Amino acid sequence: MRTYAYRIIVSGIVQGVGFRPFIYRIAHKANVKGYVKNMGGSEVEIRIEGSSNELGEFLRLLLSELPPVAKIENIKIEETEPNLFPDFKILPSGDEIREPSIIPPDFSICDECLKEVLNPKDRRYKYPFNSCAYCGPRYSMMYKLPYDRENTSMIDFPLCDECKSEYYDPSNERKFDAQGISCPRCGPRLYLEGIDGDNVEGDPLMTSAKLIEEGYIIAVKGIGGFHIAADPFNDDVVIKLRERKNRPQQPFAVMALDLLTIEKYTYVNELEKELLKSPQRPIVLLRKKEPYELSKYLSPDLDREGFFLFYTALHYLLLDYVKNHVLIMTSGNKHGYPMCTDEKCIREKLKGVVDYILYHNRKIVNRVDDSVLRVSANRIMFLRRSRGYAPMWIKLKRKVKEPIVAVGAELQNVGAIAFDDKVVLTQYIGDTDELETLNELDKYLSLLISWYNIKPKLVISDKNPAYQSTYLASKIAERFSAELVQVQHHYAHVLSVAADYGFEEGVGIVIDGIGYGDDSNGWGGEIIKFNGKNYERKYHLKYVPYVGGDINAIRPERMLALILSTFMSWDEIRSIVKLDERELNILEKVVKKSTLFTSSTGRVLDAVSAFLGICKYRTYEGEPAIKLEASARGGKVLDLEIGIVDGEINTIKIFEWLLENRDKRINDLAMSVQYRLGEALVKAALKLNPERIFISGGAAVNEYILRGIIENSQGIEILTPRRVPAGDGGIALGQAYHATFY
Repeated sequence: MRTYAYRIIVSGIVQGVGFRPFIYRIAHKANVKGYVKNMGGSEVEIRIEGSSNELGEFLRLLLSELPPVAKIENIKIEETEPNLFPDFKILPSGDEIREPSIIPPDFSICDECLKEVLNPKDRRYKYPFNSCAYCGPRYSMMYKLPYDRENTSMIDFPLCDECKSEYYDPSNERKFDAQGISCPRCGPRLYLEGIDGDNVEGDPLMTSAKLIEEGYIIAVKGIGGFHIAADPFNDDVVIKLRERKNRPQQPFAVMALDLLTIEKYTYVNELEKELLKSPQRPIVLLRKKEPYELSKYLSPDLDREGFFLFYTALHYLLLDYVKNHVLIMTSGNKHGYPMCTDEKCIREKLKGVVDYILYHNRKIVNRVDDSVLRVSANRIMFLRRSRGYAPMWIKLKRKVKEPIVAVGAELQNVGAIAFDDKVVLTQYIGDTDELETLNELDKYLSLLISWYNIKPKLVISDKNPAYQSTYLASKIAERFSAELVQVQHHYAHVLSVAADYGFEEGVGIVIDGIGYGDDSNGWGGEIIKFNGKNYERKYHLKYVPYVGGDINAIRPERMLALILSTFMSWDEIRSIVKLDERELNILEKVVKKSTLFTSSTGRVLDAVSAFLGICKYRTYEGEPAIKLEASARGGKVLDLEIGIVDGEINTIKIFEWLLENRDKRINDLAMSVQYRLGEALVKAALKLNPERIFISGGAAVNEYILRGIIENSQGIEILTPRRVPAGDGGIALGQAYHATFY
């Protein structure tokens, strides 16, 4: 019988997901000989030899029985000469780089591992760090590629005899060659200490649960960083946490033991259930049930709460020990700074915020924040793309000619590298106007550059000269002798959606905060027509004065006064806007000389929020607009016409209408403004006779604006981002896509 031989190179999510043990098992099932091994670029090489029937069976099993979290993106098969291998083996990893592959993200604990943790007869009973080939941390504990135990922080935990036996047992589907496995004998240890380092006696998890129920606040070390855990039912505790963390209004995320628990407090539709139970386990913004049983201070004046399910055994056990099986689990960071990844950071930066530290001795190598999503108009929308998703690449339908780096924007920022037809986005970085966070962006871009072994020829930044990321882009360009290119903020927003769907031209609606415009004004409510790297702003929200710049975003009443000044006297404005008389006098004088204007959607929504008395001071990004959206719940859409004149969408009409209808219910007014704004935007876009319309920008997740667009689109397809945030977390993808036209 003739022996055939093939070399197969597989790329995708094929490291850290039990792929090589899977190949080993199906090779034995099919009776083929050869080997499987990781290659230097994190792709996997397979050599198989056997009869045509045996090889056919192997390929059938390869395609039909793939591990649950594995994903094959590319497979190359070439016939070779037989080596007459005596058996099939898993070989040590090699250094050859042929095809790059996706870096495995962090996954939640799987059902089988959780069963072991909950089984009193299992040796991993109540073990907080259980994982297998199909679940557990990956990217957060990787020092370098390929994904082997010695290249992760698990190198500090040599396998005991029992774990070693599982690791080398081909019949053990979940433990064989699983790099992250451990047990109570050989794995990480859990510790509970006071903030000053004094050890706390007793079982760390049970004691932590008891302390939380007594009103204490505890820093909890997870996969990609620390959470701050506290009792979500205790008003005094939530208020105390807000004061300590200097976070007066921004909502806190809540972690729950199971879906039934979440459904006690919120409405959960099928899309939201899928997200909550997925291996990525993101935070999902869910509509609250009334009366709301958790503390009203968790998410003040909002109609949604950010809930997520446990994603490690540690989280499960802690939640199981507390009475109601839910806990505040908010980011363990000093306000405005990156999340802490070690206890030294907690002691230095969160002393006075937390009372105790529950930590383990496995190093977090790469910080990875929780991902955040929501469902708007029955569409899944990212607010933050991080744990569970990053740093998986996004494949484009076009290629960059040479490798590039994109530094994104500034707030809630994400960077990226791109090579061939792939864009690899960093995890969520944060607001890079802080030096420490800017350094994090540089660190993780450098990591991706190193891991994918590229030399960037192009570095892309926003056009805003005041952005710290723009400064970083110039330094990276110097470092690699690369060309620096700047891309307009809102054009990049449109391109991020076009890249997601593979289109090269079209019409985009950008509903955003503030971005540096080509005329040096603050853009943010734009309709852009583009073809490749050429674009033109066809329509925009009516320009209004922007005296004082971004202070107007923090104090929405200032924005309200500036908008009202376009059609009212300042004496009339004084009867509506309750600013200090001195400040009003200054605004009255300088507005006549204003040289800075804005078309920002965000500032219009802020001003409406202030007019309706919903939010008059912003304590976190987007707060006035987010609370305006929440206040519209249950409202009706009233008659309001927002005209389009000479390329401008006349948002002044909104405020004239509000003045005439002050006697109406607030939720009707809030609903009408948002819905009708969406309607006006899509009417303007339709004048350009588009085949489809792309929607992006921070306000693109707004349920009512989005409904106003979709329901008035006259059958034209409306495309929203699927794989990146509509906000600035998607800018780097748009910047990278621009490079494909360069």
